[in-house]
Amino acid sequence: GGKVCVVSGGDPGVFAMAAAVCEAIDEGPALWREIDFSVVPGITAMLAVAAKAGAPLGHDFCAISLSNNLKPWDVIEKRLIAAATAGFVMAFYNPISKARPHQLGEAFDILRAHLPGTVPVIFGRAAGRTDEVIRIVSLAEAAGDMADMATCVIVGTAETRVIERENQRPIVYSPRYFRGAGA
Repeated sequence: GGKVCVVSGGDPGVFAMAAAVCEAIDEGPALWREIDFSVVPGITAMLAVAAKAGAPLGHDFCAISLSNNLKPWDVIEKRLIAAATAGFVMAFYNPISKARPHQLGEAFDILRAHLPGTVPVIFGRAAGRTDEVIRIVSLAEAAGDMADMATCVIVGTAETRVIERENQRPIVYSPRYFRGAGA
């Protein structure tokens, strides 16, 4: 009979608590289907990081959780290869944890087999907060230890561009057009 609120960081509908609550309702007693349920959207990490970096999501993109807590690693590997070969910009959630310190590095190794080393990679930690860090490197330089659980990683495509600027952070963008570079 009480009022309950579940709070989630970022957007509760993107790799977050809204799906967990829906799963509980779906698998719970029939009475739970009568619960007054609503989700208030937030700003998901990939949109916050993208806005800080420029417009890396300016063309087709996807979001992939690198956590194998709820799906096997071989499924994640297949999705990485499919996204890279199809030319999608990728946003990685749950890139690394104490239990999974190796998976982001393995993901970069998989991508290096399918993408040029010049592809920009954005590491956005705590985007929009006072402890924000935005770091842009090439895929050739990207390493798993450049992220933690509070980092969203965005990997561009062969067409993603970096505009270097003197005394300012570069601007990363993916053109709205597709000319067929790389993938």
